[in-house]
Amino acid sequence: MISCSRSRRPRFTTHRRVLAEAGESVERFFRSGVTGLKGKLGPILWQFHPGKKFEPDDFAAFLALLPQRLDGKPIRHAVEVRHESFLVPAFIALLRKFSVAPVLVESDKHPLIADVTGDFVYARLQRTSEKEKTGYPARALDTWAKRAQSFADGARRMISRPSRRHRRRRRKRDVFIYMISGAKVRAPAAAMALIERLEVKGANRAR
Repeated sequence: MISCSRSRRPRFTTHRRVLAEAGESVERFFRSGVTGLKGKLGPILWQFHPGKKFEPDDFAAFLALLPQRLDGKPIRHAVEVRHESFLVPAFIALLRKFSVAPVLVESDKHPLIADVTGDFVYARLQRTSEKEKTGYPARALDTWAKRAQSFADGARRMISRPSRRHRRRRRKRDVFIYMISGAKVRAPAAAMALIERLEVKGANRAR
């Protein structure tokens, strides 16, 4: 499934020096009624300050604070980190341990992390241009449609060419893509153009 729904976290939780001390803030967030969204609740986005560096023990302690289930419902989490110190295998290993997804950000400002660490992919595309009627050039939209479908079909990285033997083992997953930042006025058009391409790909695959 490729969808568009999300919830965001209060900055008070993530913009702190010691993440391990965020337990009370995390609990307060979930007591605020977010689970009342029920089936409309998408992954929770935890966005960190650009200057926040990767400290393995502290980040692991923070991930341990995130609930996996509430009121009998599974809760999915995505973390957006924006410092290059997170570009290490240890970070990806931690996310896989806790089944948390890294946010795949297409931006000139932040590192791109394309590893898949759970049962969904969360992407934020930030290069919409006001000069483009659809926000993104047609070729770029075609590329992202292919990537989205590849992730949904079970690819483990943005660029992945598995053999047929490995392709049979791949598990389907949900993909959440947001057009945000860049030329915001073009974001709706970009999202609709991407959806149209995915619908065409889905129809072609069903034939």
